[in-house]
Amino acid sequence: MTSTDRSPSQSGTPSSRRRLGAWITENESAIADLRAEFVRRARHRSVTEPPSPAVGRLRACIVDDPVRRMDLNRAISQALDDGHRLGYEDVDTLIRTIDFVVTTAPAFDDKSLIVCPLNALLDWLMCVPAGYAFFRDPELNRCMRDVLAQWCQFLSGPESRTYLNTRAPDGWLSAAARERLRLAEFEVDLSQPFGGFDSWNAFFTRRFKPDARPVASPGDSRIVVNACESTPYHVRRDVRMRDAFWIKSQPYSLVDMFGGSHKALAAPFAGGLVYQAYLSAYDYHRWHAPIDGTVIASYRLPGTYFSETEYEGEDQAGLNDSQGYLTATATRAVVVIKADDPAIGTLGCLFVGMGDVSSCVLQVERERRVRKGDPLGYFQYGGSTYCLIFEPGVVASLSVDEASLPQDRPVRVNAALARVG
Repeated sequence: MTSTDRSPSQSGTPSSRRRLGAWITENESAIADLRAEFVRRARHRSVTEPPSPAVGRLRACIVDDPVRRMDLNRAISQALDDGHRLGYEDVDTLIRTIDFVVTTAPAFDDKSLIVCPLNALLDWLMCVPAGYAFFRDPELNRCMRDVLAQWCQFLSGPESRTYLNTRAPDGWLSAAARERLRLAEFEVDLSQPFGGFDSWNAFFTRRFKPDARPVASPGDSRIVVNACESTPYHVRRDVRMRDAFWIKSQPYSLVDMFGGSHKALAAPFAGGLVYQAYLSAYDYHRWHAPIDGTVIASYRLPGTYFSETEYEGEDQAGLNDSQGYLTATATRAVVVIKADDPAIGTLGCLFVGMGDVSSCVLQVERERRVRKGDPLGYFQYGGSTYCLIFEPGVVASLSVDEASLPQDRPVRVNAALARVG
Protein backbone atom coordinates (compact mmCIF):
# COMPACT_ATOMS: atom_id res chain seq x y z
CA MET A 1 0.00 0.00 0.00
CA THR A 2 1.47 3.36 -1.02
CA SER A 3 1.33 6.49 1.10
CA THR A 4 -1.36 7.94 -1.13
CA ASP A 5 -3.57 4.89 -0.71
CA ARG A 6 -3.29 4.78 3.06
CA SER A 7 -6.53 5.09 5.00
CA PRO A 8 -6.65 8.35 6.98
CA SER A 9 -8.51 6.79 9.89
CA GLN A 10 -7.04 6.77 13.36
CA SER A 11 -6.49 3.43 15.05
CA GLY A 12 -6.94 2.75 18.74
CA THR A 13 -9.64 3.12 21.36
CA PRO A 14 -12.01 6.10 21.44
CA SER A 15 -9.99 7.66 24.25
CA SER A 16 -6.79 7.55 22.18
CA ARG A 17 -8.09 8.76 18.81
CA ARG A 18 -7.44 12.34 17.76
CA ARG A 19 -10.39 14.70 17.47
CA LEU A 20 -9.90 16.36 14.12
CA GLY A 21 -11.25 19.83 13.43
CA ALA A 22 -12.00 20.80 17.05
CA TRP A 23 -15.71 20.05 16.63
CA ILE A 24 -15.82 17.96 19.78
CA THR A 25 -13.56 17.59 22.81
CA GLU A 26 -11.49 14.56 23.76
CA ASN A 27 -12.95 14.91 27.27
CA GLU A 28 -15.86 12.43 27.23
CA SER A 29 -16.86 13.42 30.76
CA ALA A 30 -17.38 17.02 29.60
CA ILE A 31 -19.57 15.83 26.72
CA ALA A 32 -21.64 13.64 29.05
CA ASP A 33 -22.07 16.57 31.45
CA LEU A 34 -23.23 18.75 28.57
CA ARG A 35 -25.78 16.16 27.46
CA ALA A 36 -27.14 15.95 31.00
CA GLU A 37 -27.46 19.74 31.11
CA PHE A 38 -29.25 19.74 27.74
CA VAL A 39 -31.74 17.15 29.02
CA ARG A 40 -32.36 19.15 32.21
CA ARG A 41 -33.01 22.35 30.29
CA ALA A 42 -35.12 20.56 27.68
CA ARG A 43 -37.40 19.12 30.38
CA HIS A 44 -37.86 22.59 31.83
CA ARG A 45 -38.63 24.06 28.40
CA SER A 46 -41.14 21.35 27.49
CA VAL A 47 -43.35 22.34 30.46
CA THR A 48 -44.22 25.65 28.80
CA GLU A 49 -43.27 25.26 25.12
CA PRO A 50 -44.66 22.80 22.55
CA PRO A 51 -42.20 21.13 20.16
CA SER A 52 -41.18 23.26 17.21
CA PRO A 53 -42.96 22.26 13.96
CA ALA A 54 -40.00 20.53 12.33
CA VAL A 55 -39.17 18.57 15.48
CA GLY A 56 -42.82 17.55 15.74
CA ARG A 57 -42.58 16.09 12.23
CA LEU A 58 -39.33 14.36 13.16
CA ARG A 59 -41.02 12.79 16.17
CA ALA A 60 -43.87 11.50 14.01
CA CYS A 61 -41.38 10.16 11.45
CA ILE A 62 -39.73 8.09 14.18
CA VAL A 63 -42.53 7.17 16.56
CA ASP A 64 -45.14 6.34 13.91
CA ASP A 65 -42.84 4.05 11.92
CA PRO A 66 -42.12 0.70 13.62
CA VAL A 67 -38.71 0.15 11.99
CA ARG A 68 -37.34 3.61 12.76
CA ARG A 69 -38.75 3.49 16.28
CA MET A 70 -37.16 0.07 16.79
CA ASP A 71 -33.78 1.17 15.42
CA LEU A 72 -33.60 4.28 17.59
CA ASN A 73 -34.71 2.45 20.75
CA ARG A 74 -32.14 -0.24 20.05
CA ALA A 75 -29.42 2.33 19.39
CA ILE A 76 -30.11 4.00 22.74
CA SER A 77 -30.07 0.60 24.51
CA GLN A 78 -26.86 -0.47 22.78
CA ALA A 79 -25.08 2.77 23.71
CA LEU A 80 -26.23 2.50 27.33
CA ASP A 81 -25.25 -1.18 27.47
CA ASP A 82 -21.79 -0.18 26.27
CA GLY A 83 -21.50 2.02 29.35
CA HIS A 84 -21.96 5.44 27.75
CA ARG A 85 -23.58 8.20 29.79
CA LEU A 86 -26.11 9.62 27.33
CA GLY A 87 -28.20 11.68 29.73
CA TYR A 88 -31.40 10.17 28.25
CA GLU A 89 -32.83 6.65 28.17
CA ASP A 90 -35.81 6.89 25.82
CA VAL A 91 -36.86 8.32 22.47
CA ASP A 92 -39.21 10.99 23.86
CA THR A 93 -36.53 12.51 26.08
CA LEU A 94 -34.06 12.54 23.19
CA ILE A 95 -36.55 14.28 20.88
CA ARG A 96 -37.40 16.90 23.50
CA THR A 97 -33.69 17.53 23.91
CA ILE A 98 -33.15 17.84 20.15
CA ASP A 99 -35.93 20.44 20.19
CA PHE A 100 -34.12 22.40 22.90
CA VAL A 101 -30.77 22.31 21.06
CA VAL A 102 -32.21 23.49 17.73
CA THR A 103 -34.06 26.42 19.28
CA THR A 104 -30.97 27.90 20.93
CA ALA A 105 -27.64 29.41 19.89
CA PRO A 106 -24.32 27.78 20.78
CA ALA A 107 -22.18 29.24 23.54
CA PHE A 108 -18.40 29.55 23.44
CA ASP A 109 -16.69 27.08 25.76
CA ASP A 110 -12.92 27.34 25.93
CA LYS A 111 -12.72 24.56 28.52
CA SER A 112 -14.64 21.65 27.01
CA LEU A 113 -14.44 22.80 23.35
CA ILE A 114 -17.82 21.42 22.32
CA VAL A 115 -18.71 23.41 19.23
CA CYS A 116 -21.32 21.11 17.66
CA PRO A 117 -23.96 20.44 20.35
CA LEU A 118 -26.30 18.30 18.22
CA ASN A 119 -23.37 16.07 17.27
CA ALA A 120 -22.53 15.80 20.98
CA LEU A 121 -26.12 14.80 21.78
CA LEU A 122 -26.23 12.06 19.14
CA ASP A 123 -22.61 10.99 19.12
CA TRP A 124 -22.73 7.46 20.60
CA LEU A 125 -25.95 6.61 18.77
CA MET A 126 -24.16 7.10 15.45
CA CYS A 127 -21.61 4.35 16.06
CA VAL A 128 -23.65 1.41 17.38
CA PRO A 129 -25.14 -1.25 15.04
CA ALA A 130 -28.74 -0.01 15.19
CA GLY A 131 -27.58 3.58 14.77
CA TYR A 132 -25.81 2.87 11.48
CA ALA A 133 -29.13 1.75 9.98
CA PHE A 134 -31.18 4.50 11.64
CA PHE A 135 -29.11 7.43 10.33
CA ARG A 136 -29.12 6.07 6.76
CA ASP A 137 -32.91 5.98 6.49
CA PRO A 138 -33.96 8.35 3.63
CA GLU A 139 -37.17 9.58 5.25
CA LEU A 140 -35.40 10.14 8.56
CA ASN A 141 -32.83 12.27 6.75
CA ARG A 142 -35.54 14.29 5.01
CA CYS A 143 -37.10 15.05 8.41
CA MET A 144 -33.68 15.81 9.90
CA ARG A 145 -33.01 18.18 6.99
CA ASP A 146 -36.18 20.10 7.92
CA VAL A 147 -35.09 20.29 11.57
CA LEU A 148 -31.66 21.60 10.58
CA ALA A 149 -33.20 24.08 8.12
CA GLN A 150 -35.41 25.39 10.94
CA TRP A 151 -32.35 25.72 13.19
CA CYS A 152 -30.43 27.42 10.40
CA GLN A 153 -33.26 29.92 9.97
CA PHE A 154 -33.13 30.71 13.69
CA LEU A 155 -29.33 31.07 13.59
CA SER A 156 -29.71 33.50 10.68
CA GLY A 157 -31.95 35.83 12.70
CA PRO A 158 -31.24 38.46 15.37
CA GLU A 159 -32.43 36.28 18.27
CA SER A 160 -29.44 33.96 17.68
CA ARG A 161 -26.96 36.57 18.98
CA THR A 162 -27.29 35.54 22.65
CA TYR A 163 -23.57 34.76 23.00
CA LEU A 164 -22.15 37.33 20.56
CA ASN A 165 -20.72 39.39 23.40
CA THR A 166 -17.45 39.96 25.24
CA ARG A 167 -18.51 38.34 28.51
CA ALA A 168 -16.42 35.41 29.78
CA PRO A 169 -16.63 32.48 29.76
CA ASP A 170 -19.27 31.91 27.08
CA GLY A 171 -19.10 35.00 24.85
CA TRP A 172 -17.78 34.47 21.30
CA LEU A 173 -16.19 37.95 21.47
CA SER A 174 -14.54 37.40 24.86
CA ALA A 175 -10.76 37.60 25.20
CA ALA A 176 -10.38 33.81 25.21
CA ALA A 177 -12.59 33.45 22.13
CA ARG A 178 -10.81 36.25 20.27
CA GLU A 179 -7.51 34.46 20.80
CA ARG A 180 -8.89 31.01 19.94
CA LEU A 181 -10.61 32.24 16.75
CA ARG A 182 -7.86 34.71 15.78
CA LEU A 183 -10.56 37.34 15.41
CA ALA A 184 -7.96 40.05 14.78
CA GLU A 185 -7.67 38.63 11.25
CA PHE A 186 -11.40 39.06 10.57
CA GLU A 187 -13.83 41.89 9.93
CA VAL A 188 -15.19 42.26 13.46
CA ASP A 189 -16.16 45.57 15.06
CA LEU A 190 -16.00 45.24 18.83
CA SER A 191 -17.24 48.82 19.23
CA GLN A 192 -20.61 47.70 17.87
CA PRO A 193 -23.18 45.51 19.65
CA PHE A 194 -22.73 41.85 18.74
CA GLY A 195 -19.48 42.70 16.96
CA GLY A 196 -21.48 44.29 14.17
CA PHE A 197 -23.10 40.96 13.14
CA ASP A 198 -26.83 40.64 12.54
CA SER A 199 -26.97 36.91 13.39
CA TRP A 200 -24.97 33.92 14.63
CA ASN A 201 -24.55 32.62 11.07
CA ALA A 202 -23.23 36.02 9.95
CA PHE A 203 -20.58 35.66 12.65
CA PHE A 204 -19.84 32.05 11.73
CA THR A 205 -19.32 33.00 8.07
CA ARG A 206 -17.34 36.13 8.95
CA ARG A 207 -14.91 37.43 6.34
CA PHE A 208 -11.20 37.97 6.53
CA LYS A 209 -9.88 41.50 6.49
CA PRO A 210 -8.78 42.67 3.03
CA ASP A 211 -5.44 41.13 1.99
CA ALA A 212 -5.41 38.73 4.98
CA ARG A 213 -5.38 35.80 2.54
CA PRO A 214 -3.76 36.92 -0.75
CA VAL A 215 -4.09 34.65 -3.77
CA ALA A 216 -0.89 32.76 -4.52
CA SER A 217 0.62 33.33 -7.98
CA PRO A 218 -2.43 35.09 -9.46
CA GLY A 219 -0.76 35.31 -12.87
CA ASP A 220 0.38 31.68 -13.02
CA SER A 221 -2.38 29.36 -14.27
CA ARG A 222 -0.30 26.30 -13.39
CA ILE A 223 -0.67 26.98 -9.65
CA VAL A 224 -3.92 25.66 -8.14
CA VAL A 225 -4.81 27.33 -4.83
CA ASN A 226 -6.61 26.01 -1.77
CA ALA A 227 -10.38 26.55 -1.92
CA CYS A 228 -10.94 26.53 1.86
CA GLU A 229 -9.00 27.34 5.02
CA SER A 230 -8.53 23.66 5.85
CA THR A 231 -6.25 20.93 7.13
CA PRO A 232 -5.01 18.20 4.73
CA TYR A 233 -6.77 14.90 5.37
CA HIS A 234 -6.24 12.46 2.50
CA VAL A 235 -4.91 12.11 -1.04
CA ARG A 236 -5.85 9.27 -3.37
CA ARG A 237 -4.73 8.71 -6.93
CA ASP A 238 -6.26 6.64 -9.73
CA VAL A 239 -9.80 7.05 -8.40
CA ARG A 240 -12.59 5.03 -9.99
CA MET A 241 -15.96 5.94 -11.40
CA ARG A 242 -17.63 3.55 -8.96
CA ASP A 243 -16.01 2.08 -5.85
CA ALA A 244 -16.87 0.55 -2.47
CA PHE A 245 -16.76 3.81 -0.50
CA TRP A 246 -18.17 2.12 2.61
CA ILE A 247 -15.22 -0.24 3.24
CA LYS A 248 -12.29 0.34 5.59
CA SER A 249 -10.08 2.31 3.19
CA GLN A 250 -13.06 4.44 2.06
CA PRO A 251 -12.02 4.72 -1.62
CA TYR A 252 -13.56 7.60 -3.50
CA SER A 253 -16.45 6.71 -5.82
CA LEU A 254 -16.85 9.43 -8.44
CA VAL A 255 -20.38 8.59 -9.56
CA ASP A 256 -21.58 8.71 -5.97
CA MET A 257 -19.65 11.90 -5.17
CA PHE A 258 -21.12 13.79 -8.15
CA GLY A 259 -24.53 12.08 -7.96
CA GLY A 260 -25.95 9.33 -10.15
CA SER A 261 -27.59 11.75 -12.58
CA HIS A 262 -24.27 13.52 -13.23
CA LYS A 263 -22.18 10.65 -14.65
CA ALA A 264 -21.03 12.76 -17.60
CA LEU A 265 -19.57 15.35 -15.21
CA ALA A 266 -17.76 12.66 -13.23
CA ALA A 267 -16.36 10.78 -16.25
CA PRO A 268 -13.33 13.04 -17.02
CA PHE A 269 -12.01 12.47 -13.48
CA ALA A 270 -11.79 8.65 -13.71
CA GLY A 271 -8.19 7.71 -12.97
CA GLY A 272 -7.51 11.13 -11.51
CA LEU A 273 -6.60 12.46 -8.06
CA VAL A 274 -8.74 13.47 -5.07
CA TYR A 275 -7.38 15.81 -2.41
CA GLN A 276 -9.49 16.08 0.76
CA ALA A 277 -9.19 18.49 3.69
CA TYR A 278 -11.33 19.32 6.73
CA LEU A 279 -12.33 22.67 8.18
CA SER A 280 -11.80 23.49 11.83
CA ALA A 281 -14.89 24.58 13.71
CA TYR A 282 -13.08 27.79 14.60
CA ASP A 283 -11.90 28.70 11.12
CA TYR A 284 -13.06 30.60 8.06
CA HIS A 285 -15.93 28.76 6.33
CA ARG A 286 -16.15 30.38 2.92
CA TRP A 287 -15.08 28.70 -0.35
CA HIS A 288 -13.02 30.32 -3.10
CA ALA A 289 -12.19 29.41 -6.69
CA PRO A 290 -8.94 27.42 -6.94
CA ILE A 291 -8.36 28.23 -10.64
CA ASP A 292 -9.30 30.65 -13.39
CA GLY A 293 -12.12 29.35 -15.57
CA THR A 294 -15.83 29.03 -16.24
CA VAL A 295 -18.31 27.28 -13.95
CA ILE A 296 -19.96 24.46 -15.92
CA ALA A 297 -21.90 22.94 -13.02
CA SER A 298 -23.13 24.20 -9.65
CA TYR A 299 -25.66 22.20 -7.63
CA ARG A 300 -26.51 20.69 -4.25
CA LEU A 301 -27.10 17.02 -3.51
CA PRO A 302 -29.31 15.83 -0.63
CA GLY A 303 -27.93 13.11 1.61
CA THR A 304 -27.36 11.94 5.15
CA TYR A 305 -26.61 14.13 8.17
CA PHE A 306 -25.26 11.94 10.99
CA SER A 307 -24.34 8.71 9.21
CA GLU A 308 -20.88 7.19 9.51
CA THR A 309 -19.22 4.01 8.32
CA GLU A 310 -19.04 0.91 10.52
CA TYR A 311 -15.47 0.18 9.46
CA GLU A 312 -13.93 2.92 11.60
CA GLY A 313 -15.12 1.34 14.86
CA GLU A 314 -16.72 2.87 17.92
CA ASP A 315 -15.88 6.52 18.37
CA GLN A 316 -18.15 9.40 19.31
CA ALA A 317 -16.32 11.64 16.83
CA GLY A 318 -16.63 9.02 14.11
CA LEU A 319 -17.73 11.54 11.51
CA ASN A 320 -14.09 12.66 11.54
CA ASP A 321 -12.92 9.21 10.54
CA SER A 322 -15.68 8.75 7.95
CA GLN A 323 -14.78 11.72 5.78
CA GLY A 324 -14.12 9.66 2.66
CA TYR A 325 -17.45 7.87 3.09
CA LEU A 326 -19.23 11.20 3.58
CA THR A 327 -18.18 12.43 0.13
CA ALA A 328 -20.59 9.84 -1.31
CA THR A 329 -23.38 9.97 1.26
CA ALA A 330 -23.69 13.31 3.07
CA THR A 331 -25.48 16.45 1.94
CA ARG A 332 -23.04 18.36 -0.26
CA ALA A 333 -22.51 21.01 -2.92
CA VAL A 334 -20.69 20.45 -6.21
CA VAL A 335 -18.95 23.07 -8.37
CA VAL A 336 -17.15 22.06 -11.57
CA ILE A 337 -14.89 24.60 -13.31
CA LYS A 338 -13.59 24.36 -16.88
CA ALA A 339 -10.11 25.81 -16.61
CA ASP A 340 -8.81 28.55 -18.87
CA ASP A 341 -5.57 26.57 -18.99
CA PRO A 342 -6.11 23.43 -21.13
CA ALA A 343 -3.47 21.59 -19.10
CA ILE A 344 -5.95 21.45 -16.22
CA GLY A 345 -9.07 20.51 -18.16
CA THR A 346 -11.89 20.54 -15.63
CA LEU A 347 -11.60 20.71 -11.85
CA GLY A 348 -14.23 19.35 -9.46
CA CYS A 349 -14.91 21.01 -6.10
CA LEU A 350 -16.98 19.12 -3.51
CA PHE A 351 -18.14 20.82 -0.29
CA VAL A 352 -19.55 18.41 2.32
CA GLY A 353 -21.54 19.12 5.48
CA MET A 354 -20.51 16.89 8.39
CA GLY A 355 -22.31 17.78 11.61
CA ASP A 356 -25.02 20.05 13.03
CA VAL A 357 -26.48 22.43 10.41
CA SER A 358 -23.56 22.52 7.95
CA SER A 359 -25.74 23.94 5.19
CA CYS A 360 -23.98 24.44 1.86
CA VAL A 361 -24.75 27.84 0.29
CA LEU A 362 -23.72 28.27 -3.36
CA GLN A 363 -22.86 31.72 -4.67
CA VAL A 364 -22.07 30.83 -8.30
CA GLU A 365 -24.16 29.58 -11.20
CA ARG A 366 -23.36 27.84 -14.48
CA GLU A 367 -21.51 29.92 -17.06
CA ARG A 368 -20.07 32.26 -14.41
CA ARG A 369 -16.46 33.28 -15.10
CA VAL A 370 -14.26 33.04 -12.01
CA ARG A 371 -10.72 34.01 -11.16
CA LYS A 372 -8.59 32.38 -8.50
CA GLY A 373 -9.81 33.56 -5.12
CA ASP A 374 -13.32 34.52 -6.25
CA PRO A 375 -16.13 33.44 -3.86
CA LEU A 376 -17.93 30.16 -4.63
CA GLY A 377 -20.08 29.75 -1.49
CA TYR A 378 -19.90 28.96 2.20
CA PHE A 379 -20.81 26.54 4.98
CA GLN A 380 -23.20 27.73 7.64
CA TYR A 381 -22.86 26.54 11.23
CA GLY A 382 -21.40 23.06 11.73
CA GLY A 383 -18.53 20.75 10.78
CA SER A 384 -17.38 20.33 7.20
CA THR A 385 -14.91 18.78 4.77
CA TYR A 386 -14.07 19.42 1.12
CA CYS A 387 -12.39 17.84 -1.93
CA LEU A 388 -10.64 18.99 -5.07
CA ILE A 389 -10.92 16.42 -7.87
CA PHE A 390 -8.36 16.51 -10.70
CA GLU A 391 -8.34 14.82 -14.09
CA PRO A 392 -5.66 12.12 -14.69
CA GLY A 393 -2.10 13.30 -15.19
CA VAL A 394 -2.81 16.92 -14.28
CA VAL A 395 -1.08 17.24 -10.89
CA ALA A 396 2.69 17.39 -11.04
CA SER A 397 3.10 18.02 -7.30
CA LEU A 398 1.20 18.90 -4.15
CA SER A 399 2.34 21.29 -1.44
CA VAL A 400 1.35 18.82 1.30
CA ASP A 401 3.32 15.82 2.56
CA GLU A 402 1.16 12.89 1.46
CA ALA A 403 3.02 10.48 3.76
CA SER A 404 1.96 12.30 6.96
CA LEU A 405 -1.80 12.69 6.51
CA PRO A 406 -4.01 13.67 8.23
CA GLN A 407 -2.03 16.69 9.35
CA ASP A 408 -2.61 19.08 12.25
CA ARG A 409 -1.77 22.40 10.62
CA PRO A 410 -4.18 24.05 8.19
CA VAL A 411 -3.30 25.29 4.72
CA ARG A 412 -4.53 28.84 4.26
CA VAL A 413 -7.30 29.56 1.79
CA ASN A 414 -5.86 30.91 -1.51
CA ALA A 415 -2.42 29.43 -0.70
CA ALA A 416 -0.64 27.33 -3.35
CA LEU A 417 -1.85 23.73 -3.15
CA ALA A 418 -0.89 22.00 -6.40
CA ARG A 419 1.31 22.55 -9.44
CA VAL A 420 0.01 21.44 -12.80
CA GLY A 421 2.35 19.34 -14.91
